[in-house]
Amino acid sequence: MAKVYRQRRFEMPAGATDLLLARHGESAAFDPNKPFPMKEGQSDPELHEEGWHQARLLAARLQTEPIQAIYVSSLRRTLQTATPLAEKLKLTPQIDPDLREVHLGEWEGGMFRIKEHERDPVMSKKFHEEQRWDVIPGAESNDSLRTRLVAALHRIQAAHSGQMVLAVVHGGVIGHILSHATGARPFAFVGAGNASLTRIVLHQDRIIVRTFNDTTHLET
Repeated sequence: MAKVYRQRRFEMPAGATDLLLARHGESAAFDPNKPFPMKEGQSDPELHEEGWHQARLLAARLQTEPIQAIYVSSLRRTLQTATPLAEKLKLTPQIDPDLREVHLGEWEGGMFRIKEHERDPVMSKKFHEEQRWDVIPGAESNDSLRTRLVAALHRIQAAHSGQMVLAVVHGGVIGHILSHATGARPFAFVGAGNASLTRIVLHQDRIIVRTFNDTTHLET
């Protein structure tokens, strides 16, 4: 009988880190009469009630996965999103400040929300044409963002060879990591849903993208 060759399935490289990137749940609505609290110059809203619900659904999705560590940024909406799963797995989330959201300069404190809803010319045209965060006055550059995110990924990879890890982060962070990994335009992957899952594999100097914006656990 002739030998046949089936398609090969993906196999995790030896020593690779299986990294799940979850975006935080929906954060609190912005009230112009009550600006968001600030932390180190960045907006630090808590989760909206819907965000807590999303966090519980995320925990139910991941509670049987062999997650060895949970990372969060220094902004509280990521820690709050991670809390239901951390309690189930009896893990203490580790804070890595380099995983924080893009610094939005003069549009921090809730102004970014207003500019989005009002379709500010910078937001609706220049922002997407130039694919740069720093078209916003005082905002972080793409290069600065890349430098700190790559450093954070290297630390996670070095600490968790051969393990599965969850990092609860931000939409801008997920978008930039995937554009860096794939060579796509900087904003190609901006738009991951709240409490969505993106899966990447860190192996040596490679970032292998496995899934993006999985929200099946939210579809109740």
